Amino acid sequence: MISRIATLALILAGGCPAATLRADEPPALVPAAEARHALDRACAAMRAIATEGGYLWRYSPDLTVRGGEVAATATQVWVQQPGTPSMGQLFLDAWKVTGDPAHLAAARAAALALVRGQLESGGWDYLIEFDPARRAAWRYRVEDVSTDRKAKNTTTYDDNTTQGALSFLISFVDTAKAAPDPADAGIREALDYGLHEVMVAQYPNGAWPQRWDGDRHDPSQYPVVRATIPQDYPREQPTTGYYAHYTFNDGAHRDLVLMLLEAARRLGREECREAARRGADFLLLAQLPEPQPAWAQQYDAGMQPAWARAFEPPSVSSAESVGVIRLLMDVYVEFGDEKYLSAIPPAIAWLRRSEIAPGRWARLYELGTNRPVYGDRDRHVHYTLAEISEERREGYGWEGGFDVLSTIERHERLVADGREKALRKRAGTPLDAERRASRLAKASPVVRGVIDRLDAEGRWLSRGRAKRVDASATAWIETGEFIRNARVLCDYLALFEK
Repeated sequence: MISRIATLALILAGGCPAATLRADEPPALVPAAEARHALDRACAAMRAIATEGGYLWRYSPDLTVRGGEVAATATQVWVQQPGTPSMGQLFLDAWKVTGDPAHLAAARAAALALVRGQLESGGWDYLIEFDPARRAAWRYRVEDVSTDRKAKNTTTYDDNTTQGALSFLISFVDTAKAAPDPADAGIREALDYGLHEVMVAQYPNGAWPQRWDGDRHDPSQYPVVRATIPQDYPREQPTTGYYAHYTFNDGAHRDLVLMLLEAARRLGREECREAARRGADFLLLAQLPEPQPAWAQQYDAGMQPAWARAFEPPSVSSAESVGVIRLLMDVYVEFGDEKYLSAIPPAIAWLRRSEIAPGRWARLYELGTNRPVYGDRDRHVHYTLAEISEERREGYGWEGGFDVLSTIERHERLVADGREKALRKRAGTPLDAERRASRLAKASPVVRGVIDRLDAEGRWLSRGRAKRVDASATAWIETGEFIRNARVLCDYLALFEK
């Protein structure tokens, strides 16, 4: 008997009438028209709550309570994911699978919100303020009303904030050229300025700070040297700031390199590719020597691990090392230079011998001794979880799997399969009828669940508390939930395209 998937593949390919389906064949797929209708309704509901084209993270159903990472006002939008750039990308993807100009208009509005919120330093803070009175506290590149040097002009690379904004603008400029609008010139100008300032913010050794105020670096203050492990370091957090440190923490460096490579591929920006290569070379400079050949969360100008927040002492970080290893594989595939692969085996060996339980690692290890270390808001180093406050025990991922095992497996596959196969996989291959049918059959029940959860107003309401926004509210319209569900619908609709 012909298989269920094969029968569905024949129908999709036009080679088998639907009437030949038997009772034991797969249930009917969710029609594309129904998925499209649900997507359009959900997008319209979210467009209705936008502020100047931008978005926060969550809203109470009556819109009286709003928040990003913390409580927000009705004149603010969030840049930090899953804020305005993430929403703009979803609308752009919805336009690609539906052709509905309303979705493109929403993506364009999100991009224009970012244009208005771009700082003089080229990037973005976590949020954008549209209230004219409050905007005076920021030094925006467009409509700047402040001359105060102390005003907020700090680009943040933390939490993929500026990188995410630029990635969306790259995608918008590349995709929307098929349906241009006069407003797109300003979006392209903001993108060009942002990319330029990212490259100016890059240190001589290829690193970036966690945050940047636009002041140019003095190369004499940042020698290009290899990382070393200090003989000793302060066990209490210094009072000096850490934003200027060379930073891997929270994927800052990785996100910058990948964003620049995206700009190079999609926009033909060769200077972005070269900046990404310098960023890749920094990974090699930052690898600590034996017996701890991995990476710290951040380094000072002398290339030694340094303090960041009160609970982040100088240390070797398993979590950030995993991110570096994955980036080393990415840049090896991109540039084809074996030197990026050669740094990985010593780091994997260190991870294997640093396991604290099967499949479990400490996040941070003491320099020299390799003992797990922990931090607290008291700004001191601790050696057990029991020593630190309950708030910090629960508020930070001190121990876990950190994707170590999957990263080791990925490295083994890359070495076994070779770069050419990785390049082909990255390029992707068109789906044949049988593979498309298989994916549709698997996706259809998920799509049905997504559609059924829409309320009468076209919203997916989330349940739970958001203490940093409003501890009393339990129902939310959340951008993250919208993006996840709308992405399911977009991906499903894309499978119907031939």
